Amino acid sequence: MNSPADNPLDRVLVLEMVRVTEAAAVAASKLIGRGDEKAADAAAVEAMRKAFDTLYMDGTVVIGEGERDEAPMLFIGEKVGGAPGKGPKIDIALDPLEGTTITAKAGPNALAVLAAAEEGCLLNAPDVYMDKLAVGPGYPDGIIDLAKSPTENVKAVAAAKGVEPSDIIVCVLDRPRHADLIAELRGLGCGVVLIGDGDVAGVIAVTDEDTTIDMYMGQGGAPEGVLAAAALRCVGGQFNGRLVFRNENEKARARKWGITDFDRIYTRDDLVKGDCIFAATGVTSGSLLDGVKYLRDGRMTTESVVMRASSGTVRWIRGEHRPK
Repeated sequence: MNSPADNPLDRVLVLEMVRVTEAAAVAASKLIGRGDEKAADAAAVEAMRKAFDTLYMDGTVVIGEGERDEAPMLFIGEKVGGAPGKGPKIDIALDPLEGTTITAKAGPNALAVLAAAEEGCLLNAPDVYMDKLAVGPGYPDGIIDLAKSPTENVKAVAAAKGVEPSDIIVCVLDRPRHADLIAELRGLGCGVVLIGDGDVAGVIAVTDEDTTIDMYMGQGGAPEGVLAAAALRCVGGQFNGRLVFRNENEKARARKWGITDFDRIYTRDDLVKGDCIFAATGVTSGSLLDGVKYLRDGRMTTESVVMRASSGTVRWIRGEHRPK
């Protein structure tokens, strides 16, 4: 178990967070292609929870698998870590298996993901939908704005990049609710990269020039929005998010976590403040990370990325795990 240090996030060593996502990814990988989303998710959740208990911290899940009456473990408000009441107070946002359907169908880009920050620095986002808009680093502040139309945002980014709107590539979650958005983007001549699931990876793709993706647009889960914002805070890029409420029950759940302005547009730094750590391990191979691979002699390999906002460091980690 880690010993204390002066800075709260130093006590939860960056590489220790990778051990947590690795554990979840390995557990979920045993269910790849088996067609059972719930079993894959449950395996990842259990493994991640056990891994947290080896860390010297007093952690609180602020983004989790749901609220306590809906999730058996890693629910919002749950305490995690091996030093309750003693270790540094750390807020945790997590998705033990981002891409349950992907995993069940053996598709690309399933991840085990978490973000950690000092107490009070992550938005307690309820488990509702969120309108999302993201762009990579290198643009003027405020280049994107959810209050404007997709066309206006594309034109602003294109002008800043020095290209035509038709040269902009936008990533969108492939859902019927995005039919009008996709039509508007294609009407501008934009290339639209459609993804089936995994919008954390979709948002992060805007930070990597190799993906050729300039922007992310569309509606997905609010918890995933906070996780993606943590990654963008570490490596740059801009993010706008606006919570979407389908009924009064969802608004009541938001009030429970102190959210009363239901029309607010959140920037990246509204969602994640201060220093933070973002870690992800690939479950299935995708544009961001390779998935878990099983070798003939029983060994496994994993690929992870871990980022930290205060230092701006990004570490790519390939792990080799030998059978016990």
